[in-house]
Amino acid sequence: MPFAVYVLGLAVFAQGTSEFMLSGLVSSIAADLGVSLAAAGLLTSAFAVGMVLGAPLMALAGRTWPRRRALLFFLAVFVAVHIAGALTPSYGVLLATRFVGALANAGFWAVALTAAVSMVPDRLKGRATAVVVGGVTIACVVGVPAGAVLGERWGWRAAFWAVALVSLPAFAAILRSLPGGVRGDGEAAPARNELRVRDELRVLTGPRLRPTLLTMALVQGATFCAFSYLEPLLTRTTGLGAAWVPAALALFGAGAFLGVTVAGRYADRRATALVAYGMVALALGWSALALTAGRPVAVLVLIPLLGLLAFGTGTALITRLLGQAAGAPTLVGASATAAFNLGAAVGPWAGGLALDAGLGHRAPVWVSAALMGLALVVAGARRAAVAVSGVRVTE
Repeated sequence: MPFAVYVLGLAVFAQGTSEFMLSGLVSSIAADLGVSLAAAGLLTSAFAVGMVLGAPLMALAGRTWPRRRALLFFLAVFVAVHIAGALTPSYGVLLATRFVGALANAGFWAVALTAAVSMVPDRLKGRATAVVVGGVTIACVVGVPAGAVLGERWGWRAAFWAVALVSLPAFAAILRSLPGGVRGDGEAAPARNELRVRDELRVLTGPRLRPTLLTMALVQGATFCAFSYLEPLLTRTTGLGAAWVPAALALFGAGAFLGVTVAGRYADRRATALVAYGMVALALGWSALALTAGRPVAVLVLIPLLGLLAFGTGTALITRLLGQAAGAPTLVGASATAAFNLGAAVGPWAGGLALDAGLGHRAPVWVSAALMGLALVVAGARRAAVAVSGVRVTE
């Protein structure tokens, strides 16, 4: 595996820490800025909305740039908005910085996924994808719990400063390790570029890929819905002290890392099987967490298992999408990022609605279970349509 692929994973680690760390900071942010828990949860949704909108827009805007230049630009913007977020006393400004930071993160993700798989032969594309996505899971293991500890000791702003600082070594590593002359499809003439974009959009919006993208969004929606409100669930329903929150987040991240590792090893050969079994297990797992949320031992056992299932299934879905969308090399990474984060936007929003309705702190977990049930319906409908048409379902 080229070293540059691991460098991309390092940068994604810093960005993934930012995306996930609010799950351990929502109470302190809400108290400091004088807003509700649901409003604090919307900071996660704002980040996800920025990712959804930014992934295709940034991929198209940066397609004429050398990949190294694009990655460095997106990472520099990401650092700048985190410094602004750490300094602001305004919820509105913080919300805006989350959105802008997500646009930069989306552009980075879209270029990074495409760059990583372009550096390796076909037999290693699943592993290259897992290395990049693995940066997020390491963020869950190390970065997110560390952010929760910083927030507990020095306030939530310390976590934002830490993300900015951790991003600087990634910036230097990309500058030194990624080839400077590697470009996207933008080297072609403008008219040819327009034709390619239309062709890629036709591939991505076709009947073969739409169900995969929708399934990805629903699976991630379920993950982010429960994860965004994990801290109040643990402290107010499970009865664990605040000191347990970083440990629980680390358990989730450890499970996620294992899930990505397993998916990276087997998704190239058995992506469809991994997705099918993982989705069923997730639907059962989120339901089990909701039912046993008042029992600390059960919760601490389920959390790493759910991390494994969520990120293993998500990685297998990305691998399957990359395999199905060979005709859309510029926009496939952006589409995967957009689908991933559409779920990350809808999930916390739906969980916040359940909380505001007075349904209790278990309610977001039940919403996660419902989203997984809907994902199973979408996947089942796709298989039924394929069976009726007589077309074989591919891995």
